[in-house]
Amino acid sequence: MSRDALFNRSAHSHASPRRSRLARHLGLGLAGMVATVALATPALADKTPHQLHVQANATIDVAPDQATLNARLWELTPAQVQGEESSGDSDAIKTARDRLESRTGELIRTLESAGIDSQQIRAGSLSVRPDIVQTGSRGDGDSPSKVRTRIERSVSLTLNDLDRLPRVLDAMTTAGVDSLDGVSYGLQDSNAADDRALKQALERARQKAEMMADTLNVDLGDVVNIEETTAPRYQPQMMMRAAEADSASSAEYRSGEISIDAGVSVTWEIDD
Repeated sequence: MSRDALFNRSAHSHASPRRSRLARHLGLGLAGMVATVALATPALADKTPHQLHVQANATIDVAPDQATLNARLWELTPAQVQGEESSGDSDAIKTARDRLESRTGELIRTLESAGIDSQQIRAGSLSVRPDIVQTGSRGDGDSPSKVRTRIERSVSLTLNDLDRLPRVLDAMTTAGVDSLDGVSYGLQDSNAADDRALKQALERARQKAEMMADTLNVDLGDVVNIEETTAPRYQPQMMMRAAEADSASSAEYRSGEISIDAGVSVTWEIDD
């Protein structure tokens, strides 16, 4: 036998035992991994939570007991051609401002005479801004734009006695407000109404959960999670009905009701 053949035979005889030992080690390792997975799967299955998840909503309608009125008064200076200087412009602004302050004071006194507490009346700051006046066209071309100064002040009040609303609106009209931006209705204690709506939503969630558990023949356990899903939404409505022509009474104002929505999400454990 040649020396090369002898060498190859010797190398093969040494490699075979090493490959056999390596194969045995790999086989044992894979078997261990399979056994580990087999043992872990039941443990993971045992930790899977058994839960019942319920969402519920509730809406309550509440009669408002508060009204907020926002009015504006303004005065205008005489219009002049835009861009022209006027030595009397500052005097015109001062005159308009004095008239506005006088009217604002008269309005506040009228409201107080109507039974409104002075602490419920808020007079806003003075607003001064230019007001462009568009003029008609002339035969030989467009007329130049004119500008005047608009001096404005807001007055708002909160009314906790809605029976006084018609009288207060009449007083504001008599005082000559230039704009009345409607009436918004609200609640003096909105938190209490929110709590009522939220409580009803939670009660509805429990009713649903008990019905579902009874239908599926399972037992409810402890509550594990509670979330508020819907924030309160106020939907005030105002309805006004003018008095009949032959009636001496003033117009009637109907506030309607305020709708408050609440939503919850609750999760219970299911007892085995």
